[in-house]
Amino acid sequence: MIWYTALVLAVAAERLAELSVALRNTRWSLERGGIESGRGHYPAMVALHTGLLAGCLAETWSAQRPFVPWYGWAMVAVVAAAQGLRWWCVRTLGHRWNTRVIVVPGLPPVTDGPYRWLRHPNYAAVAAEGLALPLVHGAWATAVVFTLLNAALMAVRIRCEDGALARLVETAART
Repeated sequence: MIWYTALVLAVAAERLAELSVALRNTRWSLERGGIESGRGHYPAMVALHTGLLAGCLAETWSAQRPFVPWYGWAMVAVVAAAQGLRWWCVRTLGHRWNTRVIVVPGLPPVTDGPYRWLRHPNYAAVAAEGLALPLVHGAWATAVVFTLLNAALMAVRIRCEDGALARLVETAART
């Protein structure tokens, strides 16, 4: 279980790196007139993602869940693929990538990278990671709870993001 704890802590460190990028990109966006939407659901998202990491460790350690190699390693591969997709999104969006919903007037929607195939690829990465990370070491209750709560939150988040992007496109069409 020590190596699993190290994996979860590595994911936590990756999340802190994301926040550093997001803070820098927030400043960039706001300096260019960026408009933030969805502030109300953001604290719930932070709590849910923090809860995922804590739940992975708490359930695995308290329930003494075994590591099942054939399944656990497959889930590690899913976690790694999710990280790759997430950072592909970050790289593709550049300064526009953020953990918040901020759109900068005058910038066209991004349609390259993973956005060629998926409208919200970062959320696909979050969903995959949120299911796979707990399952690496048998934390199935954490996987189920996170997945259900994340689905509800993503319904709100995607509606918010799509609305913000639609307003941006609508405003651009009027000018």
